[in-house]
Amino acid sequence: MAVPEGAPSAGALLREWRQRRNLSQLELALRSAVSARHLSFIETGRARPSREMVLHLAERLDVPLRERNRLLLAAGFAPVFGERSFDVSEMAPAREALERFLSAHEPYPAVVVDQHWNVVAANRGVAFVNRDVAPELRAPPANALRIALHPEGLAPRISNLASWSGYLLARLRREIEATRDPELEALYQELAAYPGVTTEYDPANPPNSSDILLMQELRLDDRQLAFFCTLTTFGTPRDLTLAELTIVAFYPADPQTAEAVTAAVGDAQPD
Repeated sequence: MAVPEGAPSAGALLREWRQRRNLSQLELALRSAVSARHLSFIETGRARPSREMVLHLAERLDVPLRERNRLLLAAGFAPVFGERSFDVSEMAPAREALERFLSAHEPYPAVVVDQHWNVVAANRGVAFVNRDVAPELRAPPANALRIALHPEGLAPRISNLASWSGYLLARLRREIEATRDPELEALYQELAAYPGVTTEYDPANPPNSSDILLMQELRLDDRQLAFFCTLTTFGTPRDLTLAELTIVAFYPADPQTAEAVTAAVGDAQPD
């Protein structure tokens, strides 16, 4: 395959990813069991990398699968990572696994988001927490970060909005640095402009040094609730859709939160 006119070469893209990972040519060469001389030739275009070499270096640089396809195209090879609709039959095992997780996690909130934090699926715990969020924010394609930080979303109910928003935006900034995704950059700029939101977050200097986890503290139905969250991804994806999905699961941080959510969601009827 011919490289599109004006597009960066595979070597230039590999050099860019190496620099983004703060690695010297020698450090990457040692990690990859490739001579520094050969790596230099690849980056400058004096040597054309094989398909296997492109994938090998991309693996060592932890390049996202979507960008690995771009590297392959730049080197003149066909992409190897496909992208299927989440609704096709081949995705059934993954869909069923996610549905089982979401259901089993109830009554506590859990949501599946894509690479741009758009909601793919959610359970009844999420519906309980988000029930007073503005309808336009909950309408597809709903964005989990927008719901969390928008003034008509959860933001007015979050007691520790500064620290929670700082954490979310710090994570989003790391994702932008890892993927260089312009849509994530636009989302970051939008969220950072919301009232009460801060971009400052230092995990080494938490507001309460006695806390072992950062909590999302919010008030619902005149009750103060506290959750901590975990983020889970598929471990061995070969498909772009699966590679870019994340499960965000919230757990009660105290007995009062567990009791309140269990009572509210347990009494609710499934949709």
